[in-house]
Amino acid sequence: MTRHLCIAVHDVAPATWPQCSKLLDLLDAAGQPPATLLVVPNFHRRGRVAGAATVVRGITRWIERGSEVALHGYFHVDETAPPKTVRDWLRRRVLTAGEGEFSALPRDEAARRIRRGLHELGDLFGAVRGFGAPAWLSSEGTWAALRASPLRYASTRSALVVLDGMRRVSAPAITVSARSRWRRSASKFWLRALCGITASQPVLRIALHPVDAQHADVLDDWRMALHALLDQRTAVTKSQAVGVG
Repeated sequence: MTRHLCIAVHDVAPATWPQCSKLLDLLDAAGQPPATLLVVPNFHRRGRVAGAATVVRGITRWIERGSEVALHGYFHVDETAPPKTVRDWLRRRVLTAGEGEFSALPRDEAARRIRRGLHELGDLFGAVRGFGAPAWLSSEGTWAALRASPLRYASTRSALVVLDGMRRVSAPAITVSARSRWRRSASKFWLRALCGITASQPVLRIALHPVDAQHADVLDDWRMALHALLDQRTAVTKSQAVGVG
């Protein structure tokens, strides 16, 4: 059985483009495998992709090489009412640094942001098939909005979900935390362990984030992991992994 690897570059936007470019250079050096670029139309309200010609050209080059664009929220920041429970506070404010934009949105507002994002990215890059909620947090209203949208699949931390019929494809995501020195040190061992634990998975995902590119040691860890995984697996986009691309 062919085992697949989905490589995702998160938080692609003008504000993060210098870091995302380093991550794409990493993929260049690994043989230019197809990737899924998770694009944020207006990351933290710091500038729209539609107004950044350099970013649009860079993304377009990767699409021409066989990669795809997925919608990654709209603002990538959680601006809804404050959490009311300890669990939600930990989930929305601590573990995700307040970036779970769709974690508590009602259906109408989730649908509005999805519709707006698809319109903007569609004008730039053509049809967009996939959605990844920032921090992998989606409210019930968001799932309802996704099912009613033209999108074909959505990502959770552990699976890819085909929205027509809500078919789940197991696809655990490997990521690291580079926000502090101790997290980076722990992530080095965690990355190696996860690559071993998930070796039998038919579909495996790796999630690269702009903050990873700010630390040479993290980039080195990803470089070694990428080469090892690409020796064992075939790189595909998320659309291809679930059969909608």
